[in-house]
Amino acid sequence: MASRRLLVLGAVVAAVLFAGAAAGQALRLGQPAPEVTGAPWITGGPLSMQALRGRVVLVEFWTYGCVNCENVIPQLRAWHEKYGPTGLVVVGVHSPEFPWEKRRDKVVAATKRFGIRYPVVQDNDFAIWNRWGVRAWPTMLLVDRQGVVRYRHIGEGEYDETEAAIRRLIADPS
Repeated sequence: MASRRLLVLGAVVAAVLFAGAAAGQALRLGQPAPEVTGAPWITGGPLSMQALRGRVVLVEFWTYGCVNCENVIPQLRAWHEKYGPTGLVVVGVHSPEFPWEKRRDKVVAATKRFGIRYPVVQDNDFAIWNRWGVRAWPTMLLVDRQGVVRYRHIGEGEYDETEAAIRRLIADPS
């Protein structure tokens, strides 16, 4: 009986979260990137897409309680270190899957525990998530130097493909 209640509770939480996400239109490649402005900023920031013009930006939507998100973080850290000096800015957007993931102190602790040094903004009200039309954790999007979305990947994996897209965008001087 208790496991059935947990299952129903999980389904309700997922439905509420994804109903909120449904308010945002799915972002198409080739469209101008929406803003990443929000608050509070955990590390770095505040940043805006306008201020990031001229840089390649990787925006990654995550939550600290998601094992798939946790598995992506080492690759994000590596890209931040490897490509940051040549024009890549990684921006983490922490959008909580569950209510207990909303506490700022918990997000701060998670960024420290995972060794995240790139900017992270907390998105408890899913405003950034909805602007970008995100539907799942983790989601990575790449924005070119002109502020146009050029690549999207949902979930883990395809690291070689993502890194190739990063290299292509960094190499493009326009």
